[in-house]
Amino acid sequence: MAGRPMTDPSTVPTESPSSHPHAIRQGGYCDVFVVGGGPGGSTIATLLARQGHDVVLVEKEHHPRFHIGESLLPANLELFETLGVAEEIAEIGIDKWGAEFVSPVHDHVQPYNFGDAWDKSMPKAYEVERAEFDRILFRNAARNGAHTIEGTKVVDIDFHDAARQDEYGNEYHVTVLTEDENKARHEWHTAFVADATGRDTFLANRHGWKRRSRKHNSAAVFGHFRNTQRNPGKEEGNITLFWFDHGWFWFIPLKSGVTSVGMVAWPYHMKSRQDRSLEQFLLDNVDSVPELRRRLADATLVRDVQATGNFSYSADRTHGDRFLLVGDAFMFIDPVFSSGVMLAMQSGVFGADAIDTVLRHPDQAKKALKAYDRQIRRGPKEFSWFIYRITKPVMRDLFMGPRNIFRVKEALISLLAADIHRGTPIWRSIRILKGIYYLSSLGQLRRSLRDWWAHRRKVQPLDQDS
Repeated sequence: MAGRPMTDPSTVPTESPSSHPHAIRQGGYCDVFVVGGGPGGSTIATLLARQGHDVVLVEKEHHPRFHIGESLLPANLELFETLGVAEEIAEIGIDKWGAEFVSPVHDHVQPYNFGDAWDKSMPKAYEVERAEFDRILFRNAARNGAHTIEGTKVVDIDFHDAARQDEYGNEYHVTVLTEDENKARHEWHTAFVADATGRDTFLANRHGWKRRSRKHNSAAVFGHFRNTQRNPGKEEGNITLFWFDHGWFWFIPLKSGVTSVGMVAWPYHMKSRQDRSLEQFLLDNVDSVPELRRRLADATLVRDVQATGNFSYSADRTHGDRFLLVGDAFMFIDPVFSSGVMLAMQSGVFGADAIDTVLRHPDQAKKALKAYDRQIRRGPKEFSWFIYRITKPVMRDLFMGPRNIFRVKEALISLLAADIHRGTPIWRSIRILKGIYYLSSLGQLRRSLRDWWAHRRKVQPLDQDS
C-alpha cells in the first residue's frame, strides 16, 4: 500500500500520477492523512514518509506561527537525532541544564540539574521559540517526502464501514474534506488518519470523546518580556517555576533575549480578574511573588498578554481501526514539567510504528494499535501523579528538600527529564518516593485533609459554583 499514486489527474495531465510524487496536490488518494503540523504531526509524517508511505500533512495556519510550550526536555534530544534535525534545533535553542523551584514558604531556591539524573547521558535540553521550532519540524517532514500543505483546514472526516476503491484501484477507508484559504473544498481518500490537531482535538470534539480533567482543572495567562533578570552563566537558560497561593508561574528564557512568563491558576482565581485587562491581571499577580517581581522589575512586554483555558483534558480513546490521536489531540496535562512537546513527539514515533504495521500487516493491526494505546498512556500517567499533587504543601516540601535515599532524587530528576521509555530502572525508586509522600501526608493528616477539601473547591470549572 505504501507509495500509491495521487488520484487527481489535473495535477499531472500528461504522465502517470506516480511520476510526480511531489506535485501540487489538492485532493486525491494518500496512504496516511495527518491533520495538524505541530511537533506530533510533523514527527509522525516524517517517519511514515521515510518508511515509503504516501503521506499528506495538512496545517490550518502558516509556519512560522506563534505557540507557547517553549521548554523542552532531555528526552527530546534523542528524537531530534532520529528525525535529523538536531543541529537545527541546537542553533535556535538556549541550553537548559535543569529546572529550579521557588516556594513562598521556603527561604531558598531549589535546583534540579538533569546531569544528576539516574542516567547521566542526558544532561541538558533546550528552551526554544516555538514558531521557529515547529517550522523546522514541518519543513523536515517535507524534506523526508511528506506532502505538506499549509493554510488549509479539515472540515470533515468520514469513516467508511467497508473499504472503497477509487478510479486508480486504491482502496480507502476514510474520506477527508478540506477547505483552503480561498474557501475551495477538496476531497481526500486515505487508508488511515492521524489526528495531531493539538488542543483543537478535532476527532475528540467531533465525536464527544473529550473530557475535562476534574482533578486538575486550570487556565493560563502568559506574556513575553524583554530585559528580565536571568540566572548568570551556564544556568541562564534554566526554567524557573514559582509557586504562589493560586497555582504557579513559569519563567522560560529564550535565545532571542525574550523571556516567556506565564501563570497557571485555578478557576476560582481566574474569576477574580473581573474587569481588569489580561495584562493588568498578569502583572498584579506577578507582584504577589517577590522573587518573580524582582526578575521582572525592569522588563517590558513585547507582545500582547494572552490566555488559554480548560488546560487539562483527555479523550476517551486513543485510536480506532483507521485513526489514532497524537499528542495533545488525545490528552493535555498541566505543563508544570514541560512534558507537552516530548509527549507529542514520542506519540508520533509510536504512532508511526503502529500505522506502518496496520498498512503492511493488517493481521497484526489490532495488536499494534493496542500497543500504541498502552505506550501513549504511560507518559501522561507517570507525570500526572506528581502534577495532581505538585501544589499540595506536602509535595512542595518534598520538592524543596529532596533527599536521595534509595536514589529517589535521581529517579525524580530522570522523570523530570522524561527518561521514561528507555528502560532506565527508576520505577522502584519512584514507588518509594510515592510511599514517602503518602506517609508524610498521614503524618500531617489534618493538614492534608484540609488541603484536599480546599483543592476540590479550587478546581471547580468556571461554569460551576465556586
